[in-house]
Amino acid sequence: MEKITARTNEKIKYAVRLGESASFRKQNGEFFLEGARLCFDAAKTGVEIRQAFFTAAALEKYSAYTRSIIATGCICCEISGDVAKKLSDTENPQGVFCICKKKESLSVLNCNGKYLALENLQDPSNLGAVCRTVEALGLDGLIVSGGCDVYNPKAMRAAMGSLLRISLIETDNLIQLLEEAKSNGMNTYASVPRSDAQDIRKADLNGGVIICVGNEGSGLSQAAIDTCETAVTIPMGGRAESFNASAAAAILAWELMR
Repeated sequence: MEKITARTNEKIKYAVRLGESASFRKQNGEFFLEGARLCFDAAKTGVEIRQAFFTAAALEKYSAYTRSIIATGCICCEISGDVAKKLSDTENPQGVFCICKKKESLSVLNCNGKYLALENLQDPSNLGAVCRTVEALGLDGLIVSGGCDVYNPKAMRAAMGSLLRISLIETDNLIQLLEEAKSNGMNTYASVPRSDAQDIRKADLNGGVIICVGNEGSGLSQAAIDTCETAVTIPMGGRAESFNASAAAAILAWELMR
């Protein structure tokens, strides 16, 4: 196993850039993972791990996890604690890092499936939380259009491995996807904080359904609202004007699967 002690090592600089730059991740088709459990989840899920970095302490402390990662046949390097701090964006790094191949985005929806669609979500923590909800409640997949990169390290941590396991559909044209879904018999709903929208509890959520959730600040675009067949809302009894995006998505997903 190669040993790396220099923060300026080319492999380390490449890994750091993957973690920092969405455009670099897209260009290279790879993403960066940090954490013993997350990297283990990648190995267990069958994600292609191309490089792995471990501190000596991590190889001992997290041996059950690191053995599984090493067994994938990826290029493995032992790194110093100083290099681990360079790679990490957490205060107390565990000393386990991986470079993985991005999974293929699905191109075809299950016309009888249940999906959440996120439009221009900006907070990676919200995105990660929605991914956990999608997996936990058993939705058929998550549609992501615009906003933060799904492979943002903060999104990955917030998802707790769910992003590696759920069916993911990334699209640059949510409107076209919704139109195609409708033509295939799916019901499309726009989630909006409006009193004149239909109560989500009374909506017909049978068959194939897509419920759209918008940006944290401005909500769904008018184009998305106009394209969806029905506007739905979550009734609120308090003084808050709206829910946090990930909280709204969780409630909508619960109703969708209930």
